[in-house]
Amino acid sequence: MTRKALVRVALTLIVTGGCLAYILWQLNVSRTAHILVHSNLGWFAGAVVVMLAGVPPMAYRWQKLLAARGVRERLGWLIRAYLVSYTAGQVLPTAVGGDASRVYESARRHAGRLGDLTAIVLLERALGGVATLVLAAVGFALAIGQYDVGAYLWVEGAFVVGTLVLGIMFFSRRARGLLRRFVPLLSRLRLERPLRALYEGVHVFRRHVRLMIWISLLTLGVQAVRVLAIWMAGRSVGVDLSPRPYYVMGPLLFLVILVPFTINGLAVREAFFVSFLTQLGVDKESALATGFLFFVVTIVLALPGAVILAVENLRRVPGPRPSELR
Repeated sequence: MTRKALVRVALTLIVTGGCLAYILWQLNVSRTAHILVHSNLGWFAGAVVVMLAGVPPMAYRWQKLLAARGVRERLGWLIRAYLVSYTAGQVLPTAVGGDASRVYESARRHAGRLGDLTAIVLLERALGGVATLVLAAVGFALAIGQYDVGAYLWVEGAFVVGTLVLGIMFFSRRARGLLRRFVPLLSRLRLERPLRALYEGVHVFRRHVRLMIWISLLTLGVQAVRVLAIWMAGRSVGVDLSPRPYYVMGPLLFLVILVPFTINGLAVREAFFVSFLTQLGVDKESALATGFLFFVVTIVLALPGAVILAVENLRRVPGPRPSELR
């Protein structure tokens, strides 16, 4: 095992182990299990349906961005790739692994377009981030005077600023002059060529203003509905909160999920739910149950992709030759 791999494993064990220790130390795990066993399956099923319903519009968004770069692809295959990416995200580092899966599969179908394909997938991720931040702003406005989520808003604010900086860096022509100063350093690190391809792949979309506007609105709508899946997971275990605080919580949860040094987000996600929801008066065990149930929702979301991969692999397995049957 390489040194880099050892560092990654060590960090994963430290992060996951620390969060698990926090959960076991702070909570009554047996009571949490009791809450989960008696959860409302109707609300749970609703959360799964909401998450699955977001796949076709996101695949359609992907199709339009690809078409803008001259890459033609069937909507059915893009939906299939999205479902498979959720399965990949259970093995690879969460959302980042899912994105890598989509890039890899689409690059196999469109040779020589890796830079454009990577840029489009990352642009989708950025659009999703912007949409969740817009929802967070709305949720924050609605929560003023009713919910105390204090320090989390500072974290969210830093995320907003970082997103704005990245947007300016990728789409502003004036920023190109500043970025050129880093070319010599990136060349020495052998990063200049891939980063240039990524930058050009995203920057070109500044010419597609109408496309970017309506795709941003579509993304906002999908994200607005998907946040309700978290709320439904909470209702399933008896957390009686309105959807409003979840529109503040959602963007931070998506940020937590991106942490690469976890075992599929295990314990880190649940610790975040406990930390956030207890500030809103939810007991620790119900908060933990909400986080774990939302994790189960993501597992169910990954099942269709697993079935697709299994069927495709079975079809590739050659049958026995006639001579072998004699």
